[in-house]
Amino acid sequence: MKIKKTKKTPTFRYGIEITKPFSKEMYEHNDAIALDMKRNILSEIHLSYSQAKGDIAANGGSDAGEKRLRKIGQTIEGYGYGDGYELDDIKDGAINTLANMENWSLHQEYGYLCHEGIVPHIKMKMLGFDKAEDSCWDCYWEEENPNDEFVSPALEEHHEAITKYYKK
Repeated sequence: MKIKKTKKTPTFRYGIEITKPFSKEMYEHNDAIALDMKRNILSEIHLSYSQAKGDIAANGGSDAGEKRLRKIGQTIEGYGYGDGYELDDIKDGAINTLANMENWSLHQEYGYLCHEGIVPHIKMKMLGFDKAEDSCWDCYWEEENPNDEFVSPALEEHHEAITKYYKK
């Protein structure tokens, strides 16, 4: 008895066909999403660093900025910074690691930072990394907003602090 194989119906997301291995379009989409993620994380690194140094006054004072900077560094680099590390070391290490992060790793770590309220949700997700359930912490995208009105609390605080800093 021969089993007849049926052709799978192609799956599309954001107008891009999901394929294995990834298509050129999927890589280009993921690279664009990664760039947005890296911008958000980099902005938060600089904001946290400035808050930790006392250059920007924000909720929780400089201690909150240092804790957030350490959390970002640990999340991105995979190891923590003890008491002997200077803020410059943490900031530089996180920035250098972020510059070279692979998309699959960025997908996971951005989700965690989003879950922690450190970085904002983004409009679209990376393609090809769908093994996590929608209720999982790595769901960092915001699909329920067709009118571009979603602003996360982290982004609002971020905007407020930067506005205050540049008005000095």
